[in-house]
Amino acid sequence: MEVIRSERDIDKLPQLQGQLVTVGELWHPRLLTGVLGFRKMSVSVEESLPSSLPPPVPSRNYTSNGFLKVSCNGGLNQMRSAICDMVTIARLLNLTLVIPELDKASFWADPSNFEDIFDVRHFIDSLRDEVRIIKRLPKKFGPRYGFKPLIMPPVSWSNEKYYLQQILPRFSQHKVIYFNRTDARLANNGIPLELQRLRCRVNFQALKFTPEIEALGNKLVRIIQEKGPYLALHLRYEMDMLAFSGCTHGCTEVEAEELKRLRYAFPWWREKEIVSEERRTHGLCPLTPEEMALILQALGCDKETQIYIASGEIYGSERRLASLRAAFPRMVKKEMLLDPEDLQLFQNHSSQMAALDFMVSVASNIFVPTYDGNMARVVEGHRRYLGFKKTIQLDRKKLVELLDLHQNRTLTWDEFSAAVQLAHERRMGQPESSYGHSRQAKRRRLLLLKSSRMPV
Repeated sequence: MEVIRSERDIDKLPQLQGQLVTVGELWHPRLLTGVLGFRKMSVSVEESLPSSLPPPVPSRNYTSNGFLKVSCNGGLNQMRSAICDMVTIARLLNLTLVIPELDKASFWADPSNFEDIFDVRHFIDSLRDEVRIIKRLPKKFGPRYGFKPLIMPPVSWSNEKYYLQQILPRFSQHKVIYFNRTDARLANNGIPLELQRLRCRVNFQALKFTPEIEALGNKLVRIIQEKGPYLALHLRYEMDMLAFSGCTHGCTEVEAEELKRLRYAFPWWREKEIVSEERRTHGLCPLTPEEMALILQALGCDKETQIYIASGEIYGSERRLASLRAAFPRMVKKEMLLDPEDLQLFQNHSSQMAALDFMVSVASNIFVPTYDGNMARVVEGHRRYLGFKKTIQLDRKKLVELLDLHQNRTLTWDEFSAAVQLAHERRMGQPESSYGHSRQAKRRRLLLLKSSRMPV
């Protein structure tokens, strides 16, 4: 799985581990003359995404210990990971799961419900041999009858013992528990393999997008593939990410102040005082569009490379994309490829728009995220599941160092390009065992990586 690059990464490991290798596109170990040169054709979304399950299997027969309601917070992929966890917890505790509620109060203010993004019938039927899922609570548990569920957030990063020993006993008294925050709540280190398998099954098979999203996503992929192979660039240079991380490299003073005000407006975001350049030096900032233009060129991309920008509105808009577009004139976005009528139903629904980017990213020849957030981890996990499709895991700390050395003319272009390629030889999404490692082992591995890292 993902290489651990910092102490902070230990607590933000990929949500999907212990994934099974399937028949499909295998990792290609070398960068050739161009980063897309390793493959002539890409697979379509219809071929790359797991097919629908066969007719529903018989329902699992068990006595339910109560009802679990959940509210999944964050963006699409953070909520997606939370849903995988909540299904697994419901199975572990023999509960009946109510279709999850989705966040409507975050920065994105997306009014979408579960059924607006995911195929509800498929979700219920595909998991019926594991857990009972219902669309809503029985009326007797509604506020009209004076019933009040226990409302609480579970403790972050807890394993199955916490849920069995501290959560399950509460159902005998409360009957219904409502988890009002569910982001990254199930530990993905050291839990039994069968729980990991169920989490993967939910993500890769049960969470299927609605027919409307699937149809438009497939259309978008076909349009791109008709023009040849493509690289999907998850350019995480959006206003919310910059405000959240405190990263302002390349921004004007006015923009930096605007981002700071936004950070203060959300009290549950990070610490208030952040030194942007210090965070950048430690590799904790998303790479800028200008930096990505140089990095992709160093990796072997030329002007003929087709690049799909998977992101929301880039902060600074076209001004910040100018360098990237000049380097790669075949750069496209969904808004450029689809008719306005196609996107009309999806406007002002950030999660539904993100679902389109998810489909295009999974189907791409190469996926490159500029920040290791939820989208990056979930897409990478999906691509590993499909046969370790090529995903370039950028070493931001090393890249910032190399970029600064090149820009102050310490490194020539050839030296810079060679150093960038050398730093990423083992960061292409190739198989790497990590399941079952203890947290202590991961910490020892991190120290080893730190001690063995040599300057280029």
